[in-house]
Amino acid sequence: MADLQPTKVPQTEDPKFGFNDYAERLNGRAAMIGFLLILVIEYLTGKGVLAWLGLK
Repeated sequence: MADLQPTKVPQTEDPKFGFNDYAERLNGRAAMIGFLLILVIEYLTGKGVLAWLGLK
């Protein structure tokens, strides 16, 4: 009996939500920008972010 293999690969759309490459890349970039902004706030105000927000 011959080994049957599909002759065509199904074309699927990229997922619009959930854990996909685009969402993970966007989340990583947003985290890097947020971390950089926290460092800038601490440098400019001389206080930590919690103190700057009035939580400490």
